[in-house]
Amino acid sequence: MTSTIDSVASRLLRTRAVVRAPIWLYRHRVGWLLGSRVLMLEHTGRRSGVPRYVCLEVVERPSADDIVVVSGFGTGAQWYQNLRAEPSCRVSIGTRTNVAARARFLSEEESAAALGRYQQAHPKAWQRLRGAIEAAVGHEVDGLPMVNLKLLGD
Repeated sequence: MTSTIDSVASRLLRTRAVVRAPIWLYRHRVGWLLGSRVLMLEHTGRRSGVPRYVCLEVVERPSADDIVVVSGFGTGAQWYQNLRAEPSCRVSIGTRTNVAARARFLSEEESAAALGRYQQAHPKAWQRLRGAIEAAVGHEVDGLPMVNLKLLGD
């Protein structure tokens, strides 16, 4: 059953201006205001070849140079497909900006383990996020694809 909050959050997740607002913060050098749980990913359009941008929630940081992000909209998300075509990318997170990185796609087992750790660390955030994603995609969320972004240096 979808709650009113989940429905509103779902509409916000599908509103371009809302989901792209954090990009403006990063481009104006104040992305650090979003803390270490949100990053901006610059990836290359697989058809156009031009830079594309998306802000994503950090699921976990296994090390200072490894960041795991989740594709809440599955493997069909444009950024996910673009990284499949070209895993070289750039990441801005906290006070680190425009850092070269390389994407590695986690296996289903690795993704499930990372999601389990996220659920344990942030149970309330997971409940809200799960409800919003399920309302947006119209089905239950079982496994979500995850990507490890390996920072290569500033």
